[in-house]
Amino acid sequence: MHNERGHSRNLAVPGSRGPLWLIAISLAVIASCLLMRLDGAPSPAFAQPAAQAGARGIFAFPGQLTKDHYGLFMVDVDTMNIWCYEYLVGTSKLRLVAGRSWMYDRYLENFGTDPPPEDIQQMIETAREAKLRNRGRP
Repeated sequence: MHNERGHSRNLAVPGSRGPLWLIAISLAVIASCLLMRLDGAPSPAFAQPAAQAGARGIFAFPGQLTKDHYGLFMVDVDTMNIWCYEYLVGTSKLRLVAGRSWMYDRYLENFGTDPPPEDIQQMIETAREAKLRNRGRP
């Protein structure tokens, strides 16, 4: 078959499978490269994997600060810091609301608890003693 310039076209005609095999092999190579991802670089089209127990890094999540105000909470588990930005409606800006380290919080015992753990311990001991006294009674 010839085009208007007189050159012959290489079209797949019945019985000629050369171009079809070339296309099939090319598609197979492309599919293999996509599956193997030879370069090893992460694709920006893939989402961040879900956090697992013991995961490291900085995590961000939205949250409600008050009835009408929302914020962005950030947690850096490597440096043991947490901070929060308030989203300012109408200005499309973030304002730093709070931030702190919890590095030494894990060493606290019985801080800010109500009732204090000693009171709970006393209540349980009193309840156990009452059960023991009443156990023999019908």
